[in-house]
Amino acid sequence: MRVLIFHGYLLGGTGSNVYNANLAAALRRLGHEVHLLSQERAPERLPFVDAYGDWDGGALRLTTRVEPVRCTAYRPALAGLLPVYVADRYEGIEARPYPDLSDAEVEAYVEANVRAVREVAELVQPDVALANHLVMGPLILSRALPRVPYAVKIHGSALEYTVAPHPERFLAAARRGVSGARGVLVGSRHTAERLWDTLQEPDLPPRTRLGPPGVDVGSFAPREPLAARAGLRELVDRIARTIEENDTIEAAIAETPIDPLTAETLEAAVAETPGEAPSAFARDEREALRALEPLLELPARTPLVGYVGKLIVSKGVDLLLAAWPLVLAEHPDARLVVVGFGGYRATLERMQNALAVGDLETVAAIAAAGRAAEGGPQGRPLRLLQEFLARLSAEPAALERYVSAAASLRERVVWTGRLEHDELRDLLPAFAAQVVPSTFPEAFGMVAAEAAACGALPVCSDHSGLAEVAGALAAAAPAEVGGLFAFPTDEGPVVEGLAGRLLAWLGADAGIREQTREAIVATVRERWSWEGVARGVIAAAQGRLDELPLPPRRSEQ
Repeated sequence: MRVLIFHGYLLGGTGSNVYNANLAAALRRLGHEVHLLSQERAPERLPFVDAYGDWDGGALRLTTRVEPVRCTAYRPALAGLLPVYVADRYEGIEARPYPDLSDAEVEAYVEANVRAVREVAELVQPDVALANHLVMGPLILSRALPRVPYAVKIHGSALEYTVAPHPERFLAAARRGVSGARGVLVGSRHTAERLWDTLQEPDLPPRTRLGPPGVDVGSFAPREPLAARAGLRELVDRIARTIEENDTIEAAIAETPIDPLTAETLEAAVAETPGEAPSAFARDEREALRALEPLLELPARTPLVGYVGKLIVSKGVDLLLAAWPLVLAEHPDARLVVVGFGGYRATLERMQNALAVGDLETVAAIAAAGRAAEGGPQGRPLRLLQEFLARLSAEPAALERYVSAAASLRERVVWTGRLEHDELRDLLPAFAAQVVPSTFPEAFGMVAAEAAACGALPVCSDHSGLAEVAGALAAAAPAEVGGLFAFPTDEGPVVEGLAGRLLAWLGADAGIREQTREAIVATVRERWSWEGVARGVIAAAQGRLDELPLPPRRSEQ
């Protein structure tokens, strides 16, 4: 079967990007022919891509890497402007949030992709298609493929950051795109209900089915302690080899003589080119090496707890940083490993440094600034962090213990920057737990599921798709630890609740921890696999909805 996938962004780094890369790879493994449109800048580096093409020269140009070609990646030309849901930076292209664009700019983006999809469709004659995100992927397919059955995958960000807060501008486009879909896939009941409430289309609920992301259970798997340490060593060695190779290439370039006229031309071009801010997706191998290499020198029993995700306000990393001194008070040797990138990182590091010197006034200022601290407009303050600081200040003895434990925070929190998705398979098995502290709704907890597949306890915010993943894992675990998978973020001592769950897990009986690991690994393998996701996408596109599960109510999980 020939399957066309439209995804307007990259194929690595964040949730929907990883989803589409793994989906394409799974469809290819199942024997289908895949045609994937995205803005990935280096598709030739992806092992599942057999051929790739772009319109940079004005017409579609294809390059074949290997035969037979089962997966082709295409990059439509966008004239330099990419609409996004959350403000970010992309290499080689200007990215701006949808609300900041004019109607003409949005329409130009849609039409550029419609032309690309039409040309690919005329070339390959797809049998089914998939559009990603509520806007503008479904609208693009509805215009470009009037006779090709397609499904829509809702990832959450377009719904929550663009359509729901700005219905006057984007609701009509969302409705038109979704109206033509045979099936609409969501990662959770929460996302389904948000979608239904936002679009208010009577025929949408009957076409909505559960279609969460998957986990590559062949790669993401538990390892015994010695094997986990060996995997971490291999990851460090690979990063070190990459640095060495890059240094060798740069040295060779520096030693290559350049014609004086050529050098003068290059200098003039550089002088005339305005400087650009580095991409938030940029990879810094040296930073990753500095963060990960010292972990190999720690005693084997040192607890490692991880965070994997974007560093933006809504991911709740401030709560995890605030909770970490409470963990250090009982486990002073524990390490928090923060994996990710994003515009809020500088503020989070400032918060870490302030906590380390007992400067709670700076932390309070960060909490008061809210979203403004990551370069956005002044928004709501970080209420949960403010409430924690207030409780702490009201108890002098607790405050003293907290400040004392926080003094080692600089040495006990490491920042790796961006890691590639496939590198996580060598890191997650070394974690005792992984925290997913989002304060904003999530369509699905893929990072939680991947951590569980590796035997690390996921500790998630108790809402949206995260609660559904946590609930499924908790139901399979021993009763003694069933309450550790999720912590409430709507009321009560949230930071203390997060820390308490980590402490309970780190202090749990070894036998209970082993039973829990076995149970959650088995649950992930049973419920979530990429081949199953791929089959579900095709069924949804063909309208075979009776074969797909309805989004379960929480009591049905």
